[in-house]
Amino acid sequence: MTLQGIADALFDEIESRSARAPRLSSLERGTVTRVLRGVAYVEGFTEVSSNEIIAFEGGATGLALDLTLKQVGIVLLDDPRGLRPGDHAMRTKRVASVPTGNALLGRVINPLGRPLDERGPVATDRTGPVERPAPAIMERAPVARPLQTGIKVVDALVPIGRGQRELIIGDRQTGKTAVALDTIRNQAGTGVVSVYCAIGQRGDAVARVVARLSESGVMHNCVVVTAAAEEPPGLQYIAPYAATAIAESFMRAGRDVLIVYDDLTRHARAYRELSLLMRRPPGREAYPGDIFYLHARLLERATQLRDSAGGGSLTALPIIETQAQNLSAYIPTNLISITDGQIYLSPTLFRRGQLPAVDVGRSVSRVGGKAQLPAFRAVAGPLKLAYAQFEELEAFARFGARLDDDSRRQLERGRRVREALKQNEAAPLPVAHQIALLLAVTEGVFDSVSIDGMEAAAAHVTNAVNATGEAGEIAAGAPLEGARRAAILSAARAALGQEV
Repeated sequence: MTLQGIADALFDEIESRSARAPRLSSLERGTVTRVLRGVAYVEGFTEVSSNEIIAFEGGATGLALDLTLKQVGIVLLDDPRGLRPGDHAMRTKRVASVPTGNALLGRVINPLGRPLDERGPVATDRTGPVERPAPAIMERAPVARPLQTGIKVVDALVPIGRGQRELIIGDRQTGKTAVALDTIRNQAGTGVVSVYCAIGQRGDAVARVVARLSESGVMHNCVVVTAAAEEPPGLQYIAPYAATAIAESFMRAGRDVLIVYDDLTRHARAYRELSLLMRRPPGREAYPGDIFYLHARLLERATQLRDSAGGGSLTALPIIETQAQNLSAYIPTNLISITDGQIYLSPTLFRRGQLPAVDVGRSVSRVGGKAQLPAFRAVAGPLKLAYAQFEELEAFARFGARLDDDSRRQLERGRRVREALKQNEAAPLPVAHQIALLLAVTEGVFDSVSIDGMEAAAAHVTNAVNATGEAGEIAAGAPLEGARRAAILSAARAALGQEV
Protein backbone atom coordinates (compact mmCIF):
# COMPACT_ATOMS: atom_id res chain seq x y z
CA MET A 1 0.00 0.00 0.00
CA THR A 2 1.29 3.43 -0.94
CA LEU A 3 1.86 6.23 1.51
CA GLN A 4 -1.19 8.05 0.12
CA GLY A 5 -3.34 4.95 0.63
CA ILE A 6 -2.26 4.64 4.24
CA ALA A 7 -3.05 8.29 4.87
CA ASP A 8 -6.51 7.93 3.28
CA ALA A 9 -7.26 4.87 5.43
CA LEU A 10 -6.24 6.69 8.58
CA PHE A 11 -8.38 9.73 7.73
CA ASP A 12 -11.36 7.48 6.94
CA GLU A 13 -11.04 5.75 10.34
CA ILE A 14 -10.76 9.10 12.13
CA GLU A 15 -13.86 10.40 10.39
CA SER A 16 -15.88 7.24 11.16
CA ARG A 17 -14.96 7.36 14.82
CA SER A 18 -15.65 11.04 15.18
CA ALA A 19 -19.12 10.50 13.68
CA ARG A 20 -20.10 8.11 16.50
CA ALA A 21 -21.94 9.55 19.48
CA PRO A 22 -19.66 9.71 22.51
CA ARG A 23 -20.56 7.37 25.39
CA LEU A 24 -20.65 9.35 28.60
CA SER A 25 -21.04 7.93 32.09
CA SER A 26 -21.63 9.89 35.25
CA LEU A 27 -19.77 9.15 38.46
CA GLU A 28 -21.30 10.70 41.54
CA ARG A 29 -19.01 11.02 44.50
CA GLY A 30 -19.65 12.19 48.04
CA THR A 31 -17.61 12.95 51.13
CA VAL A 32 -17.85 11.21 54.48
CA THR A 33 -18.68 13.74 57.21
CA ARG A 34 -19.21 11.52 60.23
CA VAL A 35 -18.60 7.86 61.17
CA LEU A 36 -20.43 6.11 64.02
CA ARG A 37 -20.65 2.46 65.03
CA GLY A 38 -22.31 0.91 62.01
CA VAL A 39 -23.41 4.19 60.38
CA ALA A 40 -21.66 6.81 58.23
CA TYR A 41 -22.97 10.14 56.95
CA VAL A 42 -22.09 11.33 53.45
CA GLU A 43 -22.61 14.70 51.80
CA GLY A 44 -22.56 15.44 48.07
CA PHE A 45 -25.01 12.85 46.71
CA THR A 46 -27.94 14.30 44.75
CA GLU A 47 -29.52 11.27 43.03
CA VAL A 48 -28.83 8.37 45.38
CA SER A 49 -31.59 5.74 45.69
CA SER A 50 -32.91 4.04 48.78
CA ASN A 51 -31.19 0.69 49.48
CA GLU A 52 -28.45 1.51 46.97
CA ILE A 53 -25.00 0.07 47.62
CA ILE A 54 -22.39 2.74 48.36
CA ALA A 55 -18.65 2.01 47.98
CA PHE A 56 -16.10 3.68 50.25
CA GLU A 57 -12.38 4.14 49.94
CA GLY A 58 -10.60 1.10 51.28
CA GLY A 59 -13.17 -1.40 49.99
CA ALA A 60 -15.94 -1.05 52.59
CA THR A 61 -19.55 -0.96 51.43
CA GLY A 62 -22.77 0.40 52.85
CA LEU A 63 -26.49 0.66 52.26
CA ALA A 64 -28.19 4.02 51.69
CA LEU A 65 -31.02 3.99 54.22
CA ASP A 66 -31.63 7.53 55.49
CA LEU A 67 -32.06 10.05 52.64
CA THR A 68 -32.21 13.76 53.50
CA LEU A 69 -31.65 16.95 51.49
CA LYS A 70 -28.20 17.67 52.93
CA GLN A 71 -26.73 14.25 53.65
CA VAL A 72 -27.31 10.51 53.35
CA GLY A 73 -27.19 8.06 56.23
CA ILE A 74 -25.29 4.96 55.13
CA VAL A 75 -25.63 1.67 57.03
CA LEU A 76 -22.21 0.02 56.94
CA LEU A 77 -22.07 -3.60 55.81
CA ASP A 78 -18.37 -4.09 56.55
CA ASP A 79 -15.97 -3.34 59.36
CA PRO A 80 -15.69 0.48 59.45
CA ARG A 81 -12.11 0.48 60.73
CA GLY A 82 -10.04 2.83 58.60
CA LEU A 83 -13.05 4.85 57.48
CA ARG A 84 -12.67 8.50 58.51
CA PRO A 85 -14.37 11.84 57.84
CA GLY A 86 -13.07 13.29 54.61
CA ASP A 87 -12.89 9.95 52.79
CA HIS A 88 -14.69 9.63 49.49
CA ALA A 89 -17.80 7.51 48.81
CA MET A 90 -19.16 6.58 45.38
CA ARG A 91 -22.52 5.43 44.12
CA THR A 92 -22.66 1.98 42.51
CA LYS A 93 -26.14 2.50 40.98
CA ARG A 94 -27.23 -0.98 42.06
CA VAL A 95 -29.38 -2.12 44.96
CA ALA A 96 -28.34 -4.68 47.53
CA SER A 97 -28.48 -8.18 46.01
CA VAL A 98 -27.50 -11.72 46.92
CA PRO A 99 -26.53 -14.80 44.84
CA THR A 100 -29.35 -17.27 44.17
CA GLY A 101 -29.77 -20.70 42.63
CA ASN A 102 -28.90 -24.34 43.26
CA ALA A 103 -25.21 -23.52 43.74
CA LEU A 104 -26.08 -22.23 47.23
CA LEU A 105 -27.40 -25.60 48.46
CA GLY A 106 -25.14 -26.98 51.17
CA ARG A 107 -23.33 -23.67 51.62
CA VAL A 108 -22.87 -21.28 54.56
CA ILE A 109 -22.79 -17.63 53.47
CA ASN A 110 -23.19 -14.15 54.90
CA PRO A 111 -25.99 -11.80 53.76
CA LEU A 112 -23.77 -10.40 51.00
CA GLY A 113 -23.27 -13.88 49.51
CA ARG A 114 -19.68 -14.26 50.70
CA PRO A 115 -18.88 -17.90 51.61
CA LEU A 116 -18.05 -18.70 55.23
CA ASP A 117 -17.51 -22.46 54.88
CA GLU A 118 -14.02 -22.42 53.30
CA ARG A 119 -15.33 -24.16 50.17
CA GLY A 120 -14.44 -21.41 47.73
CA PRO A 121 -16.66 -18.85 46.00
CA VAL A 122 -20.29 -19.58 45.16
CA ALA A 123 -20.39 -20.74 41.53
CA THR A 124 -23.43 -18.85 40.28
CA ASP A 125 -24.02 -15.79 38.16
CA ARG A 126 -27.64 -15.40 39.24
CA THR A 127 -28.51 -12.71 41.75
CA GLY A 128 -31.69 -11.35 43.24
CA PRO A 129 -32.49 -8.10 45.04
CA VAL A 130 -32.55 -8.35 48.81
CA GLU A 131 -35.72 -6.22 49.03
CA ARG A 132 -38.59 -6.88 46.65
CA PRO A 133 -42.40 -6.60 46.80
CA ALA A 134 -44.36 -9.53 48.19
CA PRO A 135 -46.30 -11.69 45.69
CA ALA A 136 -49.52 -10.09 44.52
CA ILE A 137 -52.89 -11.35 45.75
CA MET A 138 -53.73 -12.85 42.36
CA GLU A 139 -50.54 -14.92 42.48
CA ARG A 140 -51.44 -16.54 45.79
CA ALA A 141 -53.34 -19.76 46.46
CA PRO A 142 -54.90 -21.10 49.68
CA VAL A 143 -52.73 -23.12 52.06
CA ALA A 144 -53.85 -26.67 51.32
CA ARG A 145 -50.83 -28.96 51.83
CA PRO A 146 -49.27 -29.91 55.17
CA LEU A 147 -45.66 -29.31 56.14
CA GLN A 148 -44.88 -32.18 58.49
CA THR A 149 -42.50 -31.33 61.32
CA GLY A 150 -42.15 -34.87 62.64
CA ILE A 151 -43.09 -33.56 66.11
CA LYS A 152 -46.26 -35.19 67.45
CA VAL A 153 -47.60 -32.28 69.47
CA VAL A 154 -47.09 -29.86 66.57
CA ASP A 155 -48.37 -31.98 63.68
CA ALA A 156 -51.45 -33.07 65.64
CA LEU A 157 -52.42 -30.00 67.66
CA VAL A 158 -50.68 -27.01 65.99
CA PRO A 159 -50.40 -28.12 62.34
CA ILE A 160 -48.43 -26.11 59.79
CA GLY A 161 -49.30 -25.81 56.10
CA ARG A 162 -46.99 -25.08 53.20
CA GLY A 163 -47.04 -21.34 52.64
CA GLN A 164 -47.95 -20.55 56.26
CA ARG A 165 -46.17 -18.22 58.71
CA GLU A 166 -45.99 -19.89 62.12
CA LEU A 167 -44.26 -18.06 64.98
CA ILE A 168 -42.09 -19.99 67.46
CA ILE A 169 -42.07 -18.02 70.70
CA GLY A 170 -40.77 -18.54 74.22
CA ASP A 171 -38.17 -17.58 76.81
CA ARG A 172 -34.45 -18.30 76.49
CA GLN A 173 -33.35 -21.93 76.54
CA THR A 174 -36.80 -23.46 76.06
CA GLY A 175 -36.06 -25.36 72.84
CA LYS A 176 -37.18 -22.91 70.13
CA THR A 177 -34.25 -23.62 67.82
CA ALA A 178 -34.58 -27.36 68.48
CA VAL A 179 -38.18 -27.32 67.18
CA ALA A 180 -37.08 -25.46 64.04
CA LEU A 181 -34.13 -27.79 63.42
CA ASP A 182 -36.29 -30.90 63.88
CA THR A 183 -38.66 -29.47 61.28
CA ILE A 184 -35.74 -29.04 58.87
CA ARG A 185 -34.56 -32.58 59.59
CA ASN A 186 -38.01 -33.96 58.80
CA GLN A 187 -37.86 -32.50 55.29
CA ALA A 188 -35.26 -35.10 54.28
CA GLY A 189 -36.49 -36.91 51.19
CA THR A 190 -39.47 -34.58 50.67
CA GLY A 191 -37.84 -32.23 48.17
CA VAL A 192 -38.38 -29.22 50.44
CA VAL A 193 -35.47 -26.75 50.38
CA SER A 194 -34.59 -25.34 53.81
CA VAL A 195 -33.03 -21.95 54.50
CA TYR A 196 -31.74 -21.24 58.03
CA CYS A 197 -31.06 -17.58 58.82
CA ALA A 198 -29.04 -16.90 61.99
CA ILE A 199 -29.22 -13.28 63.16
CA GLY A 200 -26.95 -12.03 65.93
CA GLN A 201 -25.97 -15.56 67.02
CA ARG A 202 -22.56 -16.56 68.33
CA GLY A 203 -20.29 -18.20 65.82
CA ASP A 204 -20.03 -21.43 67.82
CA ALA A 205 -23.85 -21.70 68.01
CA VAL A 206 -24.14 -21.45 64.22
CA ALA A 207 -21.34 -24.00 63.82
CA ARG A 208 -23.27 -26.44 66.02
CA VAL A 209 -26.40 -25.95 63.91
CA VAL A 210 -24.45 -26.66 60.71
CA ALA A 211 -22.90 -29.76 62.33
CA ARG A 212 -26.32 -31.07 63.38
CA LEU A 213 -27.76 -30.56 59.92
CA SER A 214 -24.76 -32.33 58.38
CA GLU A 215 -25.05 -35.26 60.79
CA SER A 216 -28.75 -35.58 59.94
CA GLY A 217 -27.97 -35.77 56.23
CA VAL A 218 -30.03 -32.73 55.22
CA MET A 219 -27.33 -30.09 54.83
CA HIS A 220 -27.02 -30.81 51.09
CA ASN A 221 -30.54 -29.43 50.65
CA CYS A 222 -30.11 -26.44 52.99
CA VAL A 223 -28.70 -22.93 52.80
CA VAL A 224 -27.38 -21.26 55.95
CA VAL A 225 -27.25 -17.45 55.99
CA THR A 226 -25.60 -15.97 59.06
CA ALA A 227 -24.80 -12.53 60.41
CA ALA A 228 -22.97 -13.14 63.68
CA ALA A 229 -23.27 -11.01 66.80
CA GLU A 230 -19.85 -9.45 66.19
CA GLU A 231 -20.83 -8.30 62.67
CA PRO A 232 -21.99 -4.71 62.03
CA PRO A 233 -25.68 -4.13 62.83
CA GLY A 234 -26.29 -3.28 59.17
CA LEU A 235 -25.35 -6.81 58.15
CA GLN A 236 -27.72 -8.21 60.79
CA TYR A 237 -30.42 -5.87 59.48
CA ILE A 238 -30.34 -7.20 55.90
CA ALA A 239 -29.75 -10.87 56.86
CA PRO A 240 -33.40 -12.04 56.89
CA TYR A 241 -34.16 -10.16 53.67
CA ALA A 242 -31.18 -11.77 51.94
CA ALA A 243 -32.24 -15.22 53.16
CA THR A 244 -35.78 -14.59 51.93
CA ALA A 245 -34.48 -13.54 48.50
CA ILE A 246 -32.64 -16.87 48.27
CA ALA A 247 -35.75 -18.78 49.37
CA GLU A 248 -37.94 -16.86 46.91
CA SER A 249 -35.72 -17.87 43.99
CA PHE A 250 -36.48 -21.53 44.75
CA MET A 251 -40.18 -20.78 45.29
CA ARG A 252 -40.42 -18.99 41.93
CA ALA A 253 -38.87 -22.09 40.34
CA GLY A 254 -41.84 -24.14 41.60
CA ARG A 255 -40.22 -25.69 44.69
CA ASP A 256 -41.43 -25.85 48.28
CA VAL A 257 -39.19 -23.91 50.67
CA LEU A 258 -38.95 -23.70 54.46
CA ILE A 259 -37.20 -20.69 56.01
CA VAL A 260 -36.29 -20.25 59.68
CA TYR A 261 -35.43 -16.82 61.12
CA ASP A 262 -33.40 -17.32 64.32
CA ASP A 263 -34.28 -14.91 65.70
CA LEU A 264 -36.21 -11.72 64.88
CA THR A 265 -35.77 -10.31 68.39
CA ARG A 266 -32.11 -9.66 67.63
CA HIS A 267 -33.08 -8.38 64.21
CA ALA A 268 -35.37 -5.79 65.81
CA ARG A 269 -32.63 -4.75 68.22
CA ALA A 270 -30.14 -4.28 65.38
CA TYR A 271 -32.64 -2.09 63.53
CA ARG A 272 -33.34 -0.14 66.72
CA GLU A 273 -29.62 0.53 67.12
CA LEU A 274 -29.34 1.79 63.54
CA SER A 275 -32.44 3.98 63.89
CA LEU A 276 -31.18 5.59 67.08
CA LEU A 277 -27.79 6.28 65.49
CA MET A 278 -29.57 7.96 62.58
CA ARG A 279 -31.56 10.11 65.03
CA ARG A 280 -34.94 8.68 64.13
CA PRO A 281 -37.62 9.42 66.75
CA PRO A 282 -37.87 6.54 69.24
CA GLY A 283 -41.24 5.10 70.24
CA ARG A 284 -42.33 2.29 72.52
CA GLU A 285 -39.33 0.48 74.06
CA ALA A 286 -37.16 2.91 72.01
CA TYR A 287 -38.06 1.14 68.76
CA PRO A 288 -38.70 3.35 65.72
CA GLY A 289 -42.20 3.89 64.40
CA ASP A 290 -41.73 1.59 61.38
CA ILE A 291 -40.68 -1.49 63.37
CA PHE A 292 -43.98 -3.22 62.54
CA TYR A 293 -43.42 -2.63 58.82
CA LEU A 294 -39.89 -4.01 59.20
CA HIS A 295 -41.24 -7.50 59.89
CA ALA A 296 -44.58 -7.24 58.07
CA ARG A 297 -42.94 -6.69 54.67
CA LEU A 298 -40.54 -9.55 55.40
CA LEU A 299 -43.10 -12.19 56.39
CA GLU A 300 -45.60 -11.12 53.73
CA ARG A 301 -43.27 -12.70 51.19
CA ALA A 302 -44.10 -16.18 52.55
CA THR A 303 -47.00 -17.70 50.62
CA GLN A 304 -48.33 -20.52 48.47
CA LEU A 305 -48.25 -19.57 44.79
CA ARG A 306 -50.89 -20.51 42.24
CA ASP A 307 -49.98 -23.04 39.55
CA SER A 308 -49.97 -20.25 37.00
CA ALA A 309 -47.29 -18.47 39.06
CA GLY A 310 -45.12 -21.58 39.42
CA GLY A 311 -46.93 -23.43 42.21
CA GLY A 312 -44.07 -23.11 44.71
CA SER A 313 -44.45 -22.25 48.38
CA LEU A 314 -42.49 -20.47 51.07
CA THR A 315 -43.20 -21.47 54.68
CA ALA A 316 -41.76 -19.14 57.34
CA LEU A 317 -40.91 -20.08 60.93
CA PRO A 318 -39.81 -16.86 62.66
CA ILE A 319 -38.44 -17.24 66.19
CA ILE A 320 -39.01 -14.66 68.91
CA GLU A 321 -37.52 -14.59 72.41
CA THR A 322 -39.69 -13.41 75.30
CA GLN A 323 -38.61 -12.24 78.74
CA ALA A 324 -40.29 -13.72 81.82
CA GLN A 325 -43.08 -15.21 79.64
CA ASN A 326 -44.26 -11.71 78.69
CA LEU A 327 -46.23 -12.26 75.49
CA SER A 328 -47.59 -8.71 75.56
CA ALA A 329 -44.24 -7.03 74.94
CA TYR A 330 -43.90 -4.87 71.83
CA ILE A 331 -42.08 -7.16 69.39
CA PRO A 332 -43.93 -10.38 70.40
CA THR A 333 -47.34 -8.75 69.93
CA ASN A 334 -46.24 -7.38 66.55
CA LEU A 335 -45.18 -10.81 65.34
CA ILE A 336 -48.25 -12.55 66.76
CA SER A 337 -50.48 -10.18 64.78
CA ILE A 338 -48.43 -10.61 61.58
CA THR A 339 -48.18 -14.42 61.56
CA ASP A 340 -50.83 -17.12 61.10
CA GLY A 341 -50.37 -18.64 64.55
CA GLN A 342 -47.75 -19.36 67.17
CA ILE A 343 -46.09 -22.29 68.90
CA TYR A 344 -45.50 -21.21 72.50
CA LEU A 345 -42.76 -22.98 74.44
CA SER A 346 -43.26 -22.77 78.19
CA PRO A 347 -40.29 -22.62 80.57
CA THR A 348 -42.47 -24.28 83.24
CA LEU A 349 -43.03 -27.32 81.03
CA PHE A 350 -39.35 -27.31 80.12
CA ARG A 351 -38.31 -27.49 83.77
CA ARG A 352 -40.74 -30.37 84.33
CA GLY A 353 -39.13 -32.35 81.53
CA GLN A 354 -42.12 -32.13 79.19
CA LEU A 355 -40.18 -31.90 75.93
CA PRO A 356 -40.84 -30.37 73.51
CA ALA A 357 -42.23 -27.80 75.94
CA VAL A 358 -45.18 -26.77 73.73
CA ASP A 359 -48.00 -25.16 75.70
CA VAL A 360 -51.03 -26.46 73.80
CA GLY A 361 -53.39 -23.96 75.43
CA ARG A 362 -51.40 -20.92 74.25
CA SER A 363 -50.42 -22.32 70.85
CA VAL A 364 -52.61 -21.97 67.79
CA SER A 365 -52.51 -22.50 64.04
CA ARG A 366 -55.06 -20.41 62.18
CA VAL A 367 -54.75 -21.95 58.72
CA GLY A 368 -52.75 -25.17 59.16
CA GLY A 369 -55.80 -27.22 60.18
CA LYS A 370 -57.20 -26.94 56.65
CA ALA A 371 -54.01 -28.48 55.29
CA GLN A 372 -53.87 -31.28 57.88
CA LEU A 373 -54.14 -34.87 56.69
CA PRO A 374 -57.64 -36.36 57.18
CA ALA A 375 -56.27 -39.02 59.55
CA PHE A 376 -54.64 -36.35 61.70
CA ARG A 377 -57.87 -34.35 61.85
CA ALA A 378 -59.75 -37.44 63.02
CA VAL A 379 -57.32 -37.89 65.92
CA ALA A 380 -56.51 -34.27 66.75
CA GLY A 381 -60.04 -33.07 67.51
CA PRO A 382 -60.80 -35.47 70.41
CA LEU A 383 -57.17 -35.33 71.57
CA LYS A 384 -57.05 -31.55 72.01
CA LEU A 385 -60.35 -31.49 73.91
CA ALA A 386 -59.39 -34.41 76.14
CA TYR A 387 -55.97 -32.91 76.89
CA ALA A 388 -57.47 -29.53 77.83
CA GLN A 389 -59.98 -31.23 80.15
CA PHE A 390 -57.19 -33.26 81.70
CA GLU A 391 -55.10 -30.16 82.46
CA GLU A 392 -58.07 -28.49 84.17
CA LEU A 393 -58.86 -31.63 86.16
CA GLU A 394 -55.21 -32.03 87.19
CA ALA A 395 -55.07 -28.44 88.43
CA PHE A 396 -58.28 -29.04 90.39
CA ALA A 397 -56.94 -32.28 91.89
CA ARG A 398 -53.86 -30.50 93.28
CA PHE A 399 -56.09 -28.90 95.91
CA GLY A 400 -56.69 -32.32 97.44
CA ALA A 401 -60.23 -32.70 96.17
CA ARG A 402 -61.77 -36.15 96.31
CA LEU A 403 -62.38 -37.52 92.83
CA ASP A 404 -64.80 -40.14 91.61
CA ASP A 405 -63.70 -43.17 89.61
CA ASP A 406 -64.41 -41.59 86.22
CA SER A 407 -62.30 -38.54 87.10
CA ARG A 408 -59.44 -40.70 88.30
CA ARG A 409 -59.54 -42.70 85.06
CA GLN A 410 -59.53 -39.46 83.09
CA LEU A 411 -56.49 -38.29 85.05
CA GLU A 412 -54.60 -41.52 84.42
CA ARG A 413 -55.37 -41.44 80.71
CA GLY A 414 -54.39 -37.77 80.51
CA ARG A 415 -51.01 -38.53 82.07
CA ARG A 416 -50.43 -41.16 79.40
CA VAL A 417 -51.44 -38.72 76.69
CA ARG A 418 -48.86 -36.31 78.07
CA GLU A 419 -46.21 -39.03 78.03
CA ALA A 420 -47.16 -39.95 74.47
CA LEU A 421 -46.65 -36.33 73.38
CA LYS A 422 -43.08 -36.30 74.72
CA GLN A 423 -40.38 -36.65 72.11
CA ASN A 424 -36.61 -36.59 72.05
CA GLU A 425 -34.71 -34.01 70.02
CA ALA A 426 -33.50 -35.05 66.57
CA ALA A 427 -36.00 -37.93 66.46
CA PRO A 428 -38.79 -36.91 64.05
CA LEU A 429 -41.55 -39.47 63.62
CA PRO A 430 -43.24 -40.48 60.35
CA VAL A 431 -46.88 -39.53 59.93
CA ALA A 432 -48.26 -43.07 60.31
CA HIS A 433 -46.35 -43.60 63.57
CA GLN A 434 -47.68 -40.37 65.05
CA ILE A 435 -51.28 -41.12 64.13
CA ALA A 436 -51.09 -44.68 65.44
CA LEU A 437 -49.66 -43.57 68.79
CA LEU A 438 -52.16 -40.77 69.31
CA LEU A 439 -55.09 -42.92 68.25
CA ALA A 440 -54.02 -45.72 70.59
CA VAL A 441 -53.57 -43.42 73.59
CA THR A 442 -56.91 -41.66 73.09
CA GLU A 443 -58.69 -45.01 72.73
CA GLY A 444 -57.25 -46.29 76.01
CA VAL A 445 -54.84 -48.86 74.58
CA PHE A 446 -52.09 -47.58 76.92
CA ASP A 447 -54.31 -47.41 80.03
CA SER A 448 -52.80 -50.61 81.44
CA VAL A 449 -49.21 -49.47 80.78
CA SER A 450 -47.28 -47.77 83.57
CA ILE A 451 -45.97 -44.24 83.07
CA ASP A 452 -42.38 -45.47 83.16
CA GLY A 453 -43.13 -48.08 80.52
CA MET A 454 -44.74 -45.71 78.03
CA GLU A 455 -41.64 -45.13 75.92
CA ALA A 456 -40.97 -48.83 75.39
CA ALA A 457 -44.66 -49.56 74.77
CA ALA A 458 -44.83 -46.76 72.20
CA ALA A 459 -41.88 -48.26 70.33
CA HIS A 460 -43.64 -51.65 70.18
CA VAL A 461 -46.80 -50.04 68.83
CA THR A 462 -45.02 -48.06 66.10
CA ASN A 463 -43.08 -51.13 64.96
CA ALA A 464 -46.29 -53.16 64.77
CA VAL A 465 -48.21 -50.48 62.88
CA ASN A 466 -45.34 -49.95 60.47
CA ALA A 467 -45.73 -53.53 59.30
CA THR A 468 -49.36 -53.00 58.28
CA GLY A 469 -50.49 -51.86 54.86
CA GLU A 470 -52.71 -49.24 56.41
CA ALA A 471 -49.68 -47.21 57.53
CA GLY A 472 -48.75 -46.32 53.97
CA GLU A 473 -52.35 -45.49 53.09
CA ILE A 474 -52.63 -43.07 56.03
CA ALA A 475 -49.36 -41.36 55.12
CA ALA A 476 -50.66 -40.94 51.56
CA GLY A 477 -53.73 -39.08 52.83
CA ALA A 478 -56.33 -41.81 53.30
CA PRO A 479 -58.96 -41.06 55.99
CA LEU A 480 -58.86 -42.85 59.34
CA GLU A 481 -62.20 -44.61 59.41
CA GLY A 482 -63.87 -48.03 59.27
CA ALA A 483 -61.62 -51.00 58.64
CA ARG A 484 -58.48 -48.85 58.47
CA ARG A 485 -59.05 -47.49 61.98
CA ALA A 486 -59.86 -50.95 63.31
CA ALA A 487 -56.69 -52.41 61.76
CA ILE A 488 -54.48 -49.77 63.40
CA LEU A 489 -56.05 -50.35 66.83
CA SER A 490 -55.80 -54.13 66.45
CA ALA A 491 -52.11 -53.90 65.60
CA ALA A 492 -51.51 -51.61 68.60
CA ARG A 493 -53.33 -53.93 71.02
CA ALA A 494 -51.56 -56.98 69.66
CA ALA A 495 -48.18 -55.26 70.14
CA LEU A 496 -49.00 -54.77 73.84
CA GLY A 497 -50.33 -58.30 74.30
CA GLN A 498 -53.94 -57.25 74.68
CA GLU A 499 -56.97 -59.03 73.30
CA VAL A 500 -57.88 -57.83 69.84
